[in-house]
Amino acid sequence: MLACVAAAATWVCAALAQQGAVAERLPRGRLVAAKFAGGAANHLLSAGVGAAVVNLRFLTRCGLSTPRAATALAVKAYVGGMVRCALGAALLVASPCTVHLSARAPHLLVLLPVAAGTAVLAAAISGRLGQLVARALANVRDVRDVHRHRARACALWGGSVAFVLLHAGVIVAVVHAIGLGLPASRVAMACLVACGAAVLLPTPGGLGSLDAALGLALAAAGAPGAAAVSAVLGYRLLTGWLPMAPGLLVLALPARRSAS
Repeated sequence: MLACVAAAATWVCAALAQQGAVAERLPRGRLVAAKFAGGAANHLLSAGVGAAVVNLRFLTRCGLSTPRAATALAVKAYVGGMVRCALGAALLVASPCTVHLSARAPHLLVLLPVAAGTAVLAAAISGRLGQLVARALANVRDVRDVHRHRARACALWGGSVAFVLLHAGVIVAVVHAIGLGLPASRVAMACLVACGAAVLLPTPGGLGSLDAALGLALAAAGAPGAAAVSAVLGYRLLTGWLPMAPGLLVLALPARRSAS
C-alpha cells in the first residue's frame, strides 16, 4: 500500500517541479495529467522522448513558445540530474556502510559523470556541439532566473528531491514487503545507481536497461538473485506497467479533442 501511494505521488512531484521551471501559472490538473500521460508515452519511445513530446505539447498549448517550453523541460531535467548526483553523494557520506569500500568507486563513477558523459555522447552523435553549448548556457540563465523567485526555486528543487526520494521509497517498500532485510539506505543507493546506469543505455520506458541495472544493484547490495528479480518486478509493476493503460487513455484525450 505504501509503495502504491509513493508511486502515485511521483507524478504530483514531477508536476510541482515542472511548475517551478515555468513563470506562468499552469493548470494543476492538466499538468499532473500531462506527467501521467508522459510516463505512458515513455514506454513507446526511447530515451525519454515520449514524455518530452507530451510535455512540450502541453506547455505550448498553455501559451508558452516552443523555445521557452523546451528550455523549461531542460531546466527541470538539469535540476533532476543534479538532485540524483547530490543525493547519491550525500548518502555515501552520511552512511559509509551503504556500500563496501571496494564498491564505492563504481557507484561514484555512475552517479557523478553520467550527465556529462551522456551530453558528450549526444554531442558526438549529433555533430552540433555549438548548438548544445548555446542551449546549455541558456539553461544556466533560466536556472538563475528561477532562483530569483523563492517560490519557484522551492517548487523546482523540492519537487525534484521528492520525486527521487519517492521513487527510492517505492523500491524500499517493495523490498520490505517481500521480506528482504536490507537497510533502506542500501536499497535507496541501489535505486539511484540503477537509474543513473540506465541512462547510458536508453530504451523505451527503461525496458531491459533499468530492469537489469536495478536487479544487479540489488544483488550487489546483498539481495538473493530470486528476491532481487521479485523486487524489480514489483517496482516496475507499480511505476510502469499498471499505470500504462490509464496513461495511454489520458494521452489519447488531447488527440481526440484536437480531431473533433
